[in-house]
Amino acid sequence: MKRFQVDKNGYYGAFGGAYIPEILYKCVHELQEAYLPIIESAEFKEAYHALLKDYVGRPSPLYFARRMSQRYGCQLYLKREDLNHTGAHKINNTIGQILLAQRMGKTRIIAETGAGQHGVATATVCALMGMKCEVFMGATDVERQHTNVERMKMLGAEVHPVRTGNMTLSDACSEAIRDWCCHPNDTFYIVGSTMGPHPYPDLVARMQSVISEEIKQQLQEKIGRDYPDYLVACIGGGSNAAGTIYHYMDDERVNIVLAEAGGSGWDTDRTAATFHRGTMGILHGAKMLVMQDEDGQIQEAFTISAGLDYPGVGPMHCNMVEQGRTKVLSINDDEAIRAGYELTQMEGIIPAIESAHAVAALQKMSFQPDDVVVLTVSGRGDKDIETYLNNKHLVEE
Repeated sequence: MKRFQVDKNGYYGAFGGAYIPEILYKCVHELQEAYLPIIESAEFKEAYHALLKDYVGRPSPLYFARRMSQRYGCQLYLKREDLNHTGAHKINNTIGQILLAQRMGKTRIIAETGAGQHGVATATVCALMGMKCEVFMGATDVERQHTNVERMKMLGAEVHPVRTGNMTLSDACSEAIRDWCCHPNDTFYIVGSTMGPHPYPDLVARMQSVISEEIKQQLQEKIGRDYPDYLVACIGGGSNAAGTIYHYMDDERVNIVLAEAGGSGWDTDRTAATFHRGTMGILHGAKMLVMQDEDGQIQEAFTISAGLDYPGVGPMHCNMVEQGRTKVLSINDDEAIRAGYELTQMEGIIPAIESAHAVAALQKMSFQPDDVVVLTVSGRGDKDIETYLNNKHLVEE
């Protein structure tokens, strides 16, 4: 029995659903009806896997990190999503969704982005398919992820800086939904994470599930069994985490550990640690854990990581944590920066700051020497070099 998959009404236990304005009912319902018949068709699968292989460069390697394994007393393997075209896991999802949009007859693509990786991946596939692309990005993130903004523009996308609220990822999502309300007929919203109204959490998880599909095959080749003892990934909205765990959700032999952004500390006002601080609420079309005050007003998320800067978390993960299947650790800004430098200097891999949160989780875990640990490096750190440099003092202290 698959305990943790979405049900026919779009719920994961108590979480999920589709809480949407009336004007979006038609296009969300249309997507709900269309997505499974399309993505399960032989024609779609052939096109999708051909692009993953020849355009994205999959399968991404599963790399044995020898020196880090010695440090943490385990057998540590890194799933190298940072080596994908565009530098992160996001392209797995955008390739699938643009193929879906084409088959649904949509001509205009919109997306939200935080760290810019989903925006770049969306702009990339729009350039590939010759489709109009508009990306909504918080003005704060536009500033701190300037290189990715220029990449999007070079790819032909129009980038809209969002100046409401905290001017980060949550505000970009809200603005993208507002735009969708104004253009429901010709526009397809490529959501970047396992959030939003049903079917997006399920759709994004399925598109990212290629990660765990490959982990199974690669572990079988390397160690003679297709499952690890531990899976580790960072989590914001939850797309790389969903992809990492998808084919292991019901395999109780596998411990699932996710790292969320603690910011200055989950018990402070400057945090994005939704699992530690959140309560049930509705955000961007789905029922999930959200950081909110007693009046239900969404609280701003604070973290050094633009890609984890979200005050909610996808319903699939909420249900798994509530059911005790997943353990979540809160990683502070300084811990993530140190872990990013550690991986860089011990294995020659500069991770995105998002991924560095997952690396930092290793220090809060204890292993047996034979434990096989697979950690997903969700993106590369080129986009974060300025942030690393500006916070190098945290490593030297």
